[in-house]
Amino acid sequence: MSVPSGNKYRNRPSVRRNRFIVILLLIIGAAVGSYLIYQAKHTREPQQKPVQSFVNPAIPAKQSLPQSVTAPLPVVSPPSGMEQQQSSQQSKPSESEKNIHVSGHTGRLAIIIDDMGSSMPEARALAAIKVPLTFSIIPGLRVDKDVASFAASNHIETMIHMPMQSKGWPSIRLEANGLLVSMSADDLEERVVGFIQRFPDAVGANNHMGSEFTEHEDKMISALQVLKKNNLFFIDSVTSPKSAGLRVAQRLGIKSARRNVFLDNEQQSGYILGQLNQAVRLARKNGSAIAICHPHPTTIATLTAALPKLADQGVQLVPVSSLTK
Repeated sequence: MSVPSGNKYRNRPSVRRNRFIVILLLIIGAAVGSYLIYQAKHTREPQQKPVQSFVNPAIPAKQSLPQSVTAPLPVVSPPSGMEQQQSSQQSKPSESEKNIHVSGHTGRLAIIIDDMGSSMPEARALAAIKVPLTFSIIPGLRVDKDVASFAASNHIETMIHMPMQSKGWPSIRLEANGLLVSMSADDLEERVVGFIQRFPDAVGANNHMGSEFTEHEDKMISALQVLKKNNLFFIDSVTSPKSAGLRVAQRLGIKSARRNVFLDNEQQSGYILGQLNQAVRLARKNGSAIAICHPHPTTIATLTAALPKLADQGVQLVPVSSLTK
């Protein structure tokens, strides 16, 4: 039986429609499949990548924090080139330090503690360092005689810290028994005699303040002549670059010396250590040096940590009397 030609042409649109639908479905399926594969791939990637964090190369990997540290550490950024250079310079010994003979001494250093006499705990803390120091005691302070007696019983050398007029006086306070430029020679000698009588174990003296007084040669002669009569040495604290103290002492034939470094003009441990290093370098270079500091809490703490180690730096701590001539 033959199919009518009219039916053949009527079925063609239906066939084309079906083919179009199939192709469309295939395209949609491929697109959906590609999307699902893409999503699955990018969802897994963060889990596969390891977590990266910055590790400070200055901190050893196995180092642990002390148990007492409870606060979180600050974020440490990698040091710049200059900071790395500075860190390297601080951690590596200098050529001069490499050449130090640990078993011997290449220089002597005397440390004078000025302004003693107001506190016994300060004296005990300094004595506990167990190194040679020299206490310079201001006459008339609250426990001056107690500090002098304590020092003598602990074999600590003592000096008289003679108060002298500064350029800022009277705006800058001076002890009532201080030596003034306006005083006569007899009055000056009388006051210095009183200082010596108050501290019979003292072996020398240095000036407390005195930026004005020490510039007057005639006044220094009046004061130092009394030291000579009592066989005491004199250390010029050099509170003025124009001080006549050392020159007058040498002319009078008094054993004497001058201060090289002030350790604690700033109350910061880093500054004090820097000044102490300067004194150490001078002692090595010149054979000896004299440093002056004060019984401030920061100074005492810094000296307690640093002074016992000076022998390893080629420096011997000595009483200041051994550096006078």
